[in-house]
Amino acid sequence: MPHAGYRFSGHVAGAVFSRIDLPKKIVILGVRHRPPGEPIAIISRGAWRTPLGDALIDEALATALKNECPILREDPVAHSSEHSIEVQLPFLQVLSPGFAFVPISLGTVRFDDLVAVGEGLARVLAANPDVLLLTTSDLNHYEDDATTRLKDQKAIDQILALNPRGLYDVCRNAAISMCGLGPTVAMLTALRTLATSHAELVRYATSADVSGDTSSVVGYAGFIFS
Repeated sequence: MPHAGYRFSGHVAGAVFSRIDLPKKIVILGVRHRPPGEPIAIISRGAWRTPLGDALIDEALATALKNECPILREDPVAHSSEHSIEVQLPFLQVLSPGFAFVPISLGTVRFDDLVAVGEGLARVLAANPDVLLLTTSDLNHYEDDATTRLKDQKAIDQILALNPRGLYDVCRNAAISMCGLGPTVAMLTALRTLATSHAELVRYATSADVSGDTSSVVGYAGFIFS
């Protein structure tokens, strides 16, 4: 899912959410855009408040994740000024009332760390098939529309191929400023570990589709994996 303002990327996220039968337990992998806090951060208790009410954290699921992935650190600071996860919550509150979730913020782009997170996630998901893994990232940032679409396609191809190493390398080598590279690499690692075989691009857009300004855009894509 993307995580920009709803005006720009909400239609992409909505297209994906409309295709999912949402369960009551969800792990959300988000970005840490700002430096404070742990680079691999989880919150395992409490709730997040939105204008629609409180979204509860699933303590048992969070504990299982910490047990299987010791690299995770309990740290609300890493989440305190972060928007990538919180913009998902109103969709979930409307579409799956009463859900509980676990927020994980990934500020690291160390490949080995991301693989460790993904493998730990896979072990928990294998034991809990009723849990949805939701990952959020925008794609290339602040180049012209034509350049962004070319760069984004390179990243999209690797995501559709379920290739975490390929995505990591192409973003580095082609200077694709995908803010959620870390979460997406961790997600793809988990999916490959679970022998996921199907990846579908549901919708792609750039901010220019809404603003009309093609000089400096951000790319957005929504996928489903099964």
